Amino acid sequence: MITGELKSKVGRVWDAFWSGGISNPLEVMEQITYLLFIKRLDEIQTRKDRKATATGKPDPDPFFTDDQQDLRWQNFKVKDPEIMYGVVADGAFPYLRRMGGDESTYSHHMKDARFTIPGPNLLAKVVDLLDGISMDTSDTKGDIYEYLLAKIATSGQNGQFRTPRHIIDLMVEMTQPGPRDEICDPACGTAGFLVQAASYMQRVHRESLLGAEQRKRFNEKTFHGFDFDNTMLRIGSMNMLLHGVENPDIRHRDSLAESAADEAERYSLILANPPFAGSLDYESTAVDLQRIVKTKKTELLFLALFLRLLKPGGRAAVIVPDGVLFGSTKAHKELRRILVEEQQLQAVVKLPSGVFKPYAGVSTAILFFTKTDSGGTDHVWFYDMQADGLSLDDKRNPLLPEERLGVRPQGDPLTADELLRNNLPDILARWQERDGAERGRARTEQSFCVPKADIAAQGYDLSLNRYKEIVYQEIVTRTPVEVLADLEQLNEEIAKGTAELKGMFA
Repeated sequence: MITGELKSKVGRVWDAFWSGGISNPLEVMEQITYLLFIKRLDEIQTRKDRKATATGKPDPDPFFTDDQQDLRWQNFKVKDPEIMYGVVADGAFPYLRRMGGDESTYSHHMKDARFTIPGPNLLAKVVDLLDGISMDTSDTKGDIYEYLLAKIATSGQNGQFRTPRHIIDLMVEMTQPGPRDEICDPACGTAGFLVQAASYMQRVHRESLLGAEQRKRFNEKTFHGFDFDNTMLRIGSMNMLLHGVENPDIRHRDSLAESAADEAERYSLILANPPFAGSLDYESTAVDLQRIVKTKKTELLFLALFLRLLKPGGRAAVIVPDGVLFGSTKAHKELRRILVEEQQLQAVVKLPSGVFKPYAGVSTAILFFTKTDSGGTDHVWFYDMQADGLSLDDKRNPLLPEERLGVRPQGDPLTADELLRNNLPDILARWQERDGAERGRARTEQSFCVPKADIAAQGYDLSLNRYKEIVYQEIVTRTPVEVLADLEQLNEEIAKGTAELKGMFA
C-alpha cells in the first residue's frame, strides 16, 4: 500500500525528471526503476556483508566484487555529480546489463536497458531524493509503479493498472501454491502475482525448498510470465529477482495472437488479472482460441487461453469484469457453460467496484475453477465482498490500522466491527468451509452456495445478484382518511390534557 510519505517523495522525483527534460512517463518509470534496483542491490549486499562479518564466513555469491565497490549506491551517491554520472552511465548500467549471466531471463530483458538521464545535476537530484526511500518494505517498487500509473494518462487505455496487493494475496492464499506447481500469468505486467506466489511458497513451504534440486526448480521452472510490453518484462524480471527468484521464465509473448500449442496443458496454476474491455479482429487472434469460443472480446479470449494452458487438475484464480458473469452473447453463455458443465467451477467472489480506483471503477469478480475436462461442478460458492479494508473512493484510505489489514491481520482475530471494514479474512475462512458449513447458509447471507442445477436453469448466469435473496422490511401504508382520524384523536388528547392542567392550577 502506497503511503502519503512515499507518494510525496516519488512525486518530487517525478517533478525533477519533468523539469530536467524527460517528459515520457514510461521512460521516467524505467529510469526510476533501474536506480531503485541498483539501490536495492546495495541494501541486500550490506545485509550479506553483515552476515559474513557475524559468521566469519565470506559471502559465497556477492553482488559486487572487490573491484566493483564503486558501483554500489552507498559509494557513488556521495561523489560529485560529474563523477557520479560517469560511474552510473559507464559502470552501473553496463553492470546491470551483464548481471545474472548471459543465459538468464533477467539479462535477456536488461540487455537493452538504456541510461537516459541527460545530465549530472538531474542524476544527483534524483539520487538524493531516492536515497530517502527504503527498499526493505515489501515490493516498494510495485507501490511506486502504482503511483506512477496514476500520472500516466494512457494507463487506462493500456490496461496496465496494477492489481492491489491485498487482492493478489487473497487469490494466492485461496489457491495455496505448492513446491510442485508450475505457475503462469499470461498477462504478467510487473509480475505481482508471481512475486506473491513466490513469497507464499517461501513462507509456507520453506523446508521443502532447502534442497539443491528443489531450489533449482523454484528458481527456474516454477514461475512463468508473459507480456508483450518490453518495459513491463524488464520491471517484472527485476521484481522477481529481488524477491529471491533467480531465473524465472519471463518472456515476450502476445498471449492472444500466438498459438498456445507449445504451452498447452503445461501449467498447474494460473493467477491473472488480464486486460479486458478490449476487442481483437478474428485475424489477429490465435486459431486454437477461436476453436474454444468464437469471439473478439479479450476477456473471453483470455478465459479460453487459461483453459488451453492448464493441465488436467490444474486450477485458476482470475479476475474478470462483471460482463463475463451475465453477458448474453453466444460466446459469453458458451464459456460459462464450459466452466460449469465441462470443468469444475468452484467460486465467484464479487469485488466492490472501487477496488481498482483511482485507475478504473469497473465492477469485477474473481473466478476460481479447476480444469477437469469431465465436469465436476456440484455447488458454486458465492461471496459478496463489500469491504477490502480501504475506502472505495479515489483516495483509497485505510479503514483500519495497517496491522489489521489484509488477508491475515496481525494479533487477535478481527472483531465483528473490523470485519465489516475488512472482509478478506472472512472470505478465506469461509472458502475453506465451502464444502461444509457454507452449504447450509441462506442466500440472504454474505456468502452462500448454489447447486449446479439452479445455475443451469438460469442459463449459466454467474452474477451473484441473480441468486442472492434480499429480506425486505414490510412497510405499512395508511390512507389519508386514517391519518386525519389519528390527528383528530391526538388533538382531542392534547386538549383534554391542557384542560386537566388548567384545573390543577385554578
